[in-house]
Amino acid sequence: MHEGPPPPGCATRSMRRYEAGQGGDAIDRLAEEVPVAIHLDGSPFAVMMASPMDLEDFARGFALTEGLVTSRDHITIAITELLEGITANITLPAGARLARAPTDRTLPARTACGICGTRELEEVIRQPPAVNGGPALDAKVIQQALQILGSHQPVNAFTGAVHAAAWVDIQGNIVLSREDVGRHNALDKLIGAMLAASIDSQAGFALITSRASYEMVTKAAMAGMAVLVAISAPTALAVQLASSCGVTLVGFARPGRFNVYSHPDRIPL
Repeated sequence: MHEGPPPPGCATRSMRRYEAGQGGDAIDRLAEEVPVAIHLDGSPFAVMMASPMDLEDFARGFALTEGLVTSRDHITIAITELLEGITANITLPAGARLARAPTDRTLPARTACGICGTRELEEVIRQPPAVNGGPALDAKVIQQALQILGSHQPVNAFTGAVHAAAWVDIQGNIVLSREDVGRHNALDKLIGAMLAASIDSQAGFALITSRASYEMVTKAAMAGMAVLVAISAPTALAVQLASSCGVTLVGFARPGRFNVYSHPDRIPL
């Protein structure tokens, strides 16, 4: 049970609870969700619904996984809180160019969607670069990370309503973790935090508390992560994409078990 004030990204609201035939006033713990506008050199690019913390990490990771930049050294980020939401402006150094031309998004991306507002089919299913190398993992390190993951989820402990993405080293230690109401946002935040800390994306694996959909595999591959472990199911497209781009995809990671859907050589049994 969380003690003390709400952690960042959380709020409390009054409610009426009905249970066992009785009703009464109570206070509930909720996750905050706000629109975050991503701007590129001052021009609007996308609006994402996200948890309002670690937004510099979010913008940095989003820029990389969208293929707009190739390194944290290419950008600076300014966060501005407005009445209607938050703006994260990504600025490139003078004379620098985006890694690829951005495609305008005309609709906001909802919490559960990483592609809402994308107008062209080829922008939805992008083949990420091939991921080579990566660690050889003992199956025990995945189990060790699962056991300690909950202690790295303060917002979820308070609300029970957010996803997490964690970076785990080859000894099974959680080095970094980020939380968000959107599973793809949590992974972008993790990737951005890793870039800021100069953490080698080949020297461990990403652990996510959601299903492994194709955009999660795409983001992992764009960041150079060789292994992605999800506690829930992968989709068929995610398995196909992971197989084609060289990512080891693990699903249904639970105490005592997990399934490896692609490139199992990195987790010898």
